[in-house]
This record gives sequence, C-alpha cells and structure tokens, in this order.
Amino acid sequence: MQRLRAVLALSLLALAWGCGGSRSEPVRVESEGVEIAVSAEPAAPRTGENSLWIELRERGGAPLAGVEPRVDVSMVAMGTMPAMGGPARVTEVGGGRYRADFELAMGGTWRLVVAVGPRARAEGSLSIGVPGVRLAGSAPAAEAAQEAGAHHPAEFRLPPGRLQRIGVRTAPAERKTWSTSVRALGRVVAEEGTLEDVALKVRGWVGRIYADAVGDRVEPGEVLFTVYSPELYAAQEEYLLALRSQERARETEAPERAHYLVESARRRLRLWDLAPVDLERLERTRQPLEHLPIRAPVGGYVVEKNLVEGSAFESGQRLYRIAPLARVWIEAEVYEYELPLVREGQAASVTLPYLLGRRFEAKVAYVYPTLDPATRTARLRLEVPNPDLALRPDMYANVRVHAERGERLVVPQSAVLYAGERSFVFRALGDGRFRPQAVEVGLRSGEEVEILEGLEAGDEIVTSGTFLIASESRLRAALEQW
Repeated sequence: MQRLRAVLALSLLALAWGCGGSRSEPVRVESEGVEIAVSAEPAAPRTGENSLWIELRERGGAPLAGVEPRVDVSMVAMGTMPAMGGPARVTEVGGGRYRADFELAMGGTWRLVVAVGPRARAEGSLSIGVPGVRLAGSAPAAEAAQEAGAHHPAEFRLPPGRLQRIGVRTAPAERKTWSTSVRALGRVVAEEGTLEDVALKVRGWVGRIYADAVGDRVEPGEVLFTVYSPELYAAQEEYLLALRSQERARETEAPERAHYLVESARRRLRLWDLAPVDLERLERTRQPLEHLPIRAPVGGYVVEKNLVEGSAFESGQRLYRIAPLARVWIEAEVYEYELPLVREGQAASVTLPYLLGRRFEAKVAYVYPTLDPATRTARLRLEVPNPDLALRPDMYANVRVHAERGERLVVPQSAVLYAGERSFVFRALGDGRFRPQAVEVGLRSGEEVEILEGLEAGDEIVTSGTFLIASESRLRAALEQW
C-alpha cells in the first residue's frame, strides 16, 4: 500500500511538471557539461511558499537522476536586517527532474544558487512579483553563454559618457611582495634587567641625604646619603682592632698570626656594602665614622626614593631605585587578531608625540603569553637604545611593528565595498560592462587590502567611483522589478 502511495505521488508530480500550470518558462544554462533548466511556480514568485522545477541533463541529452542538486534561495544582510533564506527542500520527481520547495519571507530580489555535484553550478536571482528566474552558469560555461548573447543576472552596462562624468577608473588586481604594519600605543618603562636597588643589610638611621629627589642623575660611586648604624660602627672598631693586633704580631716570632682577624673584619665590612674607597680611608685614618657614606652602585637616574633625613630603616628595606636608562623598554598592546603578525625579533619603529619628525628604531624582544581579559589585547616588549635620554619612563609612544607578508594578491581599499558580512568589488568586463564580484578580504595596509578569494591576478576592477557604480547597479536592479 505504501509503495502504491509513493508511485501515485511521483505520478502526480510528473503530471504537474508536464502540464505546466502556473510555472514560468524554463531558463536553461550549461555548466561543466550539465544542462540545467529552472522554472518557477508560481511563475511570478510571491511572499510565502514557492517552488522551483529543475531538470538536469547531460550534454548529450541523457537525464541526470539521483544526483541530489543543492538549491539555495537567500537574501544577504542589509544594515540591521539579518540574512534570510537558505537551502531549499529538494524532492526527486524522476527522469532527471527535481522540485525545490522554499519560502520567501519578504518582497525584493533573492539570490538563487543551483549546484550539481562538485563543480556544475548556476547562479542567478528571482524577484517577488517578477515572472521567471534569471540564471547564468559558472565559468567557463557562463563565459561561453555570454559570448552567445546571454548575460550574468547582476551584469550591467554604462555608456562611455556617463563613465567619464562619474570618474570611473579601473586597474588590475596585482600579486606582489607585500608588507603591512601593526600599530599600537606604547608606554616607556625602564629596562628591568638594569634596575639597581639600594638596600642595606643592617638596621640604622639616615644622616645627610645628597641624592634628595626622584629624577636626580647619579654617577657610579657617588654618595647618596650617610647612615648611622651601631652594627656598622662596631664592625669598623673590630677592623681597627684587628689592624692593631696585626701590627703587634709583626714584632713577634709569629708575624702572620693576626692575618685571619684582619681578613675576617674586612670581609664583614665589604659584605655590608662599605665601598673600597671608604675602607681605604678607614685604614689610613684609623678613625671609625659614625655616619658612613652609602654610594650609588651604578650610574643612572633616581626613579624611587623612600627615605628622609633622620628616618629609621630596617635591613633589606629598599631605600633607592636607580635606572641607567641607556636602553629602555616600550610596552605596547595589540589586538588579539593581530597576534599572528607579531613575533620576536621583528623590526619596529617608535615615534613620540612631543618629538615630531624623529623616529627610533626598535626590535620586538618579547611577546607576553597571556591576554588582558578585559581589553582582549596582548602585550609586547620592545627594546630601544636611548643614548640621549629622549625616551623617559611613563612617556607615551606610537609603535609600528613591520610585518613582511610575502607575495599576496592586493587591490586598492577604494575598490572594496562592504554589505553586512560580505565584501565585493566590481569587475570591469570591457565595453562599459560591469559585474559585482564577491571577495574575501584579508589584512589592510595603507591604501591597499589583501584579497584571499574571489579574484585572480590581472582581473580588471573598478578602483575609483565605486560607490557611484554601486548606486547605478542598485538603481537598474530596482527599475527591472517595477
């Protein structure tokens, strides 16, 4: 019984195909050796339920059965309106005939795609209230059809005079060695590996301060401040006592017996950061100092100061931080999608808002392995020589990291138009004929944009007057529907 019902249903569908009814005249195209015939039911598509009747034949005329064609009826996103439509429900009728059922949610022109197998494909459109469908096969069959007088449904022609008035210019898509750059805002910081902290290993009180302000320049061995510490004072007296014992021992039969006492006392003073010059002065004068000088371990600039005269401090407490600044770091942040363009060792350039016309050459030293969860940015570290102190900590800087992309297909940015999530250009076909071409764009650099799919090198495209060409195309499409 079920088999009888199926046969009856197929017979009714075949009868509907043969009788025609309210269907439009079939449009026939050829693509990759497959003849595709499509007609609409009702003849003028309407809002709501519609059908397409599809007949597939080989080039010799034999029907193609069991190939399961894919039919897509859709409308692209426009402004705030989302994309609509999608794959249609396809039923095989028999004898190479198929029926595709779908719904149209609103008036306007809908894109139509019929795909057969991996390569045969026909593209076109249908419009609410306009009889029939417009269809063209994919290349190279479509090109042969155009030579015979058929046109792509989106193709249009403009007279030479109008092209000249609206300033239309064309140029070929080029494949060339291409470089781009990643721009970021950076901040100058001191190079962490060169920072020096001044912290004593004993407790004490601050005497006189010589480097008394953040930003002061200090030289290696320059006195920063003096300190009173009972431990340091006692260590000086022990050293002087060991020296006197050594002098007395030299007059005996065992002149070297006090050497270890001197070395032990001297080593303690050195471990407590008494400078060699102050140790020599102590040996020469034989007078301990109540306020010992504490000297700068390196030359540079005071970037942190945590003491005042008379203040007490504990052992290990950081009293000063000194930054040499002969070389600095610049920390910059790039967006997550830019990370594939950045790697360690890349060249970069740095400019400062307050130093117009001056450029610093830098190098990407490190790309941090984590992202900022709030801003979704990654941090880079650049190393920059700074011999004349033009770059100072906490300055803002403009960073440009240079990325070589190798050979790429590129077009001017003025050639690309965007409609929702889709991008397209206008192909110039000669004799004033133009056709929109969907493309997939990649990275942008300066006035050029990378094309990933949709064009080949040498394809002629519109590069100037693109918006006017697009307006002309939409106007002609609208007039066809009136």
